[in-house]
Amino acid sequence: MLTLHQMQMSGNCYKVRLLARQLGIPLALKEYPLMAGETRKPDFLARNPNGRVPLLEFGDGRFLPESNAILWYLSEGTPLQPADRWDRAQALSWMFFEQYSHEPYVAVRRFLLAYAPDEVREARRAQLPELRAKGDAALGVMETHLSHKDWFAGARYSIADIALYAYTHWAGEGGFDLSAFPALSRWLARVAAESGHIPLSERW
Repeated sequence: MLTLHQMQMSGNCYKVRLLARQLGIPLALKEYPLMAGETRKPDFLARNPNGRVPLLEFGDGRFLPESNAILWYLSEGTPLQPADRWDRAQALSWMFFEQYSHEPYVAVRRFLLAYAPDEVREARRAQLPELRAKGDAALGVMETHLSHKDWFAGARYSIADIALYAYTHWAGEGGFDLSAFPALSRWLARVAAESGHIPLSERW
């Protein structure tokens, strides 16, 4: 069985759990407490020198880091990875957007406001307005796309939607007002209605 090294509150880890549930892939979970520093210890760094979760462990001793790489690997040959070459490229484009232009602002502001220790939050408080502005900009890019498309890569739900859904649907914890993005809000409802959907809080 595959083992997912993860933190339950992490949107990047949630992506993998959601995809696995929707594809019927069994997962064993190994939990790492937030701020405990366990991913920086030598035994974990030997598995992932970048010291982060999620990390997917295979039965043969291989390890695959990076949430969107894990989504791509697990979805290959399934309906959740687009079959069309252009649609696959679009999926990758949005997954890169999620990690470069969305997650660093939406997810980081959520962490600081909802999960960070007080001393970390106070040390980074001056960054909050910029994180809000850049997060809103990313949500605006999504809103523009969703104003004339139902999904992010082709004509159906895919891993591109999973990648973007994870932190977007919890953006309120970061102080983002999702009601300002009506097309995005409708898309969130469509994703939540997909078969096999699980909430971020659900234990495996």
